[in-house]
Amino acid sequence: MALSRTVLNYQPKLATDDDIIAALQELAERFPERGFGKYFQLLRRRGYCWNHKKVYRVYCQLKMNLRRIGKKRLPSRHPRPLAVPVEINKSWSIDFMSDALWCGRRFRTLNVVDNFNREVLAIEIDLNLPASRVIRVLERIVAWRGFPAQIRTDNGPEFISASLADWAQKHGIHLEFIEPGRPMQNGFIERFNRSYRQGVLDMYVFRSLQEVKERTEQWMTDYNEQCPHESLNGMTPVEYRLFHGNHPGN
Repeated sequence: MALSRTVLNYQPKLATDDDIIAALQELAERFPERGFGKYFQLLRRRGYCWNHKKVYRVYCQLKMNLRRIGKKRLPSRHPRPLAVPVEINKSWSIDFMSDALWCGRRFRTLNVVDNFNREVLAIEIDLNLPASRVIRVLERIVAWRGFPAQIRTDNGPEFISASLADWAQKHGIHLEFIEPGRPMQNGFIERFNRSYRQGVLDMYVFRSLQEVKERTEQWMTDYNEQCPHESLNGMTPVEYRLFHGNHPGN
C-alpha cells in the first residue's frame, strides 16, 4: 500500500478533557479578566496543539464565558486615525485613573505607555499625584528607557502645568494634547486603561496602597512579558520590541 511503517503504526495522542480543564483553570486563576481568545493564544504559546473547537467546548462547559455587553457606537464626525510609531520612544501616552480602597479613601494612578509596542513603562500609585510627581516618574523612566520624541496626553491640570511644559521644552519633547472631549485621540492608553481596570482595579478589593502596588507590579510583568496582543501579531510587547531590534536607551 506504499505506506511507511511509522505512518501505519502511528497512534495519535488525544488530549483528555481533564488536561484541558486543568490548563484553563490555571490560566483563569492567573488571568481572570481575559477571555477564550487570549487563553487559546497562551495555550498555543505553551506548546499545546489542541483543536480550538475542542478547547472552546470545554471552556463553555466550565461556564467561563465572559458576557459580551453590547454598546451602541455613534459614527465619528471628525475621525483622526491614530498614527502608530515606527520605533520605541517616538511617542508615549500618559493618563490618570482613580479608584478607592476598602475604607473608601480615593487613590490615583499615573499610567505611561509606549505607543510603538503598547508596553507599559510605569504605573505610579498614590493618594495625590501633582505635576512635580509626574515629572519625577518620567525622569525615572528616562533613566533606563531614554527620552521620547513626544508625549500624548489630555488637558488635565497636571499635564498643562508650566513645570511639565518647561521640563519637556528643556529636553526637546513635544507635548501633544488631544482635543477636549475626544479621549480616543489617545486611544492606545485608553485601551490599556480598560485592561488595567479589568485586571486589577475591578478584580480585587484593596485595603492599602501597598496591596495595590504589589498586585500592579505583578500584573505589569505579565502584561509586558506573558500576554500576546492581536495588534502586535500575537507577540507580547517585549517580544515585539526585540523582534524589531529596538532596545531601551538606543
